[in-house]
Amino acid sequence: MLRHVPQVSDPNVLVDASTRDDAAVYRLSSDRALVATTDFFTPIVDDAATWGAIAAANALSDLYAMGATPLFGLNLVGWPRETLPLELLGEVLRGAAEICARARCPVLGGHTIDDPEPKFGMAVIGEAHPDRMLVNSAARPGDLLVLTKPLGTGILATALKRDAIDEAGLAAAVASMTTLNEGAMRAALACGVRAATDITGFGLLGHLGHMLSASRLAAELHLSRVPMLAGARDLAAAGLVPGGTTRNLAASTAEWEPEIAQADRVLLADAQTSGGLLLAVPAAALDALLAALEAEATPTAAVIGRCLDGPTGAIAVRRAP
Repeated sequence: MLRHVPQVSDPNVLVDASTRDDAAVYRLSSDRALVATTDFFTPIVDDAATWGAIAAANALSDLYAMGATPLFGLNLVGWPRETLPLELLGEVLRGAAEICARARCPVLGGHTIDDPEPKFGMAVIGEAHPDRMLVNSAARPGDLLVLTKPLGTGILATALKRDAIDEAGLAAAVASMTTLNEGAMRAALACGVRAATDITGFGLLGHLGHMLSASRLAAELHLSRVPMLAGARDLAAAGLVPGGTTRNLAASTAEWEPEIAQADRVLLADAQTSGGLLLAVPAAALDALLAALEAEATPTAAVIGRCLDGPTGAIAVRRAP
């Protein structure tokens, strides 16, 4: 699909779609760059305000994955006005506004269309220093890979839709999805990290693959160190797998140790919503980063693998280091 996006030659465009990064970046001056992104999706939980909160955190995550501070946001809404009351949309907007207030990101308006299926998301604009951005092309051989949230939100949300779990069973996933990646970004920038992405629709394998392709590296993942939400593996083994996750796994060219179970492979490809940051950190800065992430109380701070010289984009998945 990206082949249809026109190429640009403006020297002030610092990041565009060509590297499959998390947001677009346009330089305004030597010390200021605008960072812009957008995301929206259909409901993944039953509660309207919670859906709005998750969608807002998800959109803001792309700014944090670039090392950007949010400036403002705009709501994007598709709403079936003949079948769902506008009061319910008000709850969606309220949930999003609460997350944006936490991020100190004013919501200045937006756009709504009549749509047979409800959709909600945001366009968000942020600011970063051109020399201190986080990008997915800056990983280097020997960098350690650190993940700041557990995997499994796609599988748990699918289980809710199929009545395999109740809202209580999704509570840990909701807590993760509504946690801002701001603290993880702050820790990364403070420790000199320059390579990052967030784990969303393409899953861990897909987004790591984008980072490796942009950085022209290979990587090794250690399954035993990858954090996962409670219950997600059992649900994956039971076949409660979203379509996006299935497509992610089918598209992956990862090399797997033979004894790695299908459920574990599914989780590494699980399409996440508002997932954590994946940081590539030089070994000398690892201890400082882990301490900073602990101080920021990120959901996890797991060292899950490392970047290597090797065929560009190649991922070897081992059970243990």
